[in-house]
Amino acid sequence: MTALDDWTESVRVALGLDEVDSEIVLDLARDVAHGVMRPAAPLTAYLFGVAVGRGADPRSAAGTIGELVRGWRAPEDPAGES
Repeated sequence: MTALDDWTESVRVALGLDEVDSEIVLDLARDVAHGVMRPAAPLTAYLFGVAVGRGADPRSAAGTIGELVRGWRAPEDPAGES
């Protein structure tokens, strides 16, 4: 078990949550960080978690977000600041 696995398990147990497929979440965060912007990764992971908590299938939700990432084109900033 890695330190990340230990941490994830400790948080999961402390919050009384079911086991989690950490690979789905890590892959999702990586794709968002590289395909959209880094600050979007934790926010997207949170939204993903809310959706799964409300009953969404994790693989389906991650797939939907992945499709959004692949089609993402950042809006142009009229002030020229990105």
